[in-house]
Amino acid sequence: MLNEIFVTIIFLALVFLFRWAFKTLPDEHWQIICCVPYRQLSDGRWQGWNLTWYGFFNAVAFTFAICLFLIMTGAMSTPLIASFTLWILLLAICLPAAKLVAFLIEKKQNTFTVGGASFVGILTAPWIIALTNVTAGHWLGFHLNQINILAAMSISYTLGEGIGRLACISFGCCYGKPLAASSPLIKKIFEKHNFIFTGKTKKIAYAHALDGQPVIPVQALTAVIYSLTGIAGCYLFLQGFSITAFILTLSVTQLWRAFSEFMRADYRGEGKISGYQIMAAVACLYGLLITYIFNEAPVNLPDLALGLAAIWNHSVLIILAILWIAILFYSGKSRVTSSLIEIQVLQEKI
Repeated sequence: MLNEIFVTIIFLALVFLFRWAFKTLPDEHWQIICCVPYRQLSDGRWQGWNLTWYGFFNAVAFTFAICLFLIMTGAMSTPLIASFTLWILLLAICLPAAKLVAFLIEKKQNTFTVGGASFVGILTAPWIIALTNVTAGHWLGFHLNQINILAAMSISYTLGEGIGRLACISFGCCYGKPLAASSPLIKKIFEKHNFIFTGKTKKIAYAHALDGQPVIPVQALTAVIYSLTGIAGCYLFLQGFSITAFILTLSVTQLWRAFSEFMRADYRGEGKISGYQIMAAVACLYGLLITYIFNEAPVNLPDLALGLAAIWNHSVLIILAILWIAILFYSGKSRVTSSLIEIQVLQEKI
């Protein structure tokens, strides 16, 4: 019963979050959280850098994904040190890859790509787990079940990216094609359910001048599809079907990534088929191959109570808080917008 309660709580929380976000985040004032002055100009004003809601929602999604991963691995009695070791190694590879892959495909230095980072993560994760087993696992006396860990990673990534799409809505990136340029069927489907972005600093405005126009809500579609898939995968995992959960979450996320790009209007590189779509197809096939190579029967069924208890301690909560703050500033400090701040004394308040 605990498993059903757990996934139901996640489902209901996301329903309320998405209902609010899809209506609110396309508006102009949901792009910038605050402006921080850092250099004074000759006229007395200050130049500032902008902290965005993009970073806030990325931090929420990232922290939630790690928290869910720790719960699922804890449910399999995986030592916390092993789980954190995996995430540190994976982050050390994927965070730089998010910028590097975007630069290689889009030729832009100030762009992140979750698709590129996830592709690199899928390629390297099995070997990181194997390396952890023969190093820290050998020294500390633990062994990580490859499929269980890969399933937990894939599920947490799927739900994390589902929430992370809210970041794209707030910043106006990863946007869909305008309904005016779409087929009659697409127009009919999204006639009442579309996004209209406002604000000249949103990417959809300065990149394609599509602000104020109804566009396909591809970010919302991704958020819903990924989240439902992640919830289903989480339940399957907790019921002991790790392989099914891994194949489901990996296949849906990568196939949808490849398909959804046909509905997107933002620049994805040259050619009709983008590099991201090719990477998604390769990742899907690679994941199935990895499932065959590293197939290992689980020793016992997951115990959700053990997983919840594993994260309920001060050290873990503090680490999660630090990670949230780090991701907020790493991805939230805008590199494509700036601000001018005028600070003055209110004489009538003296």
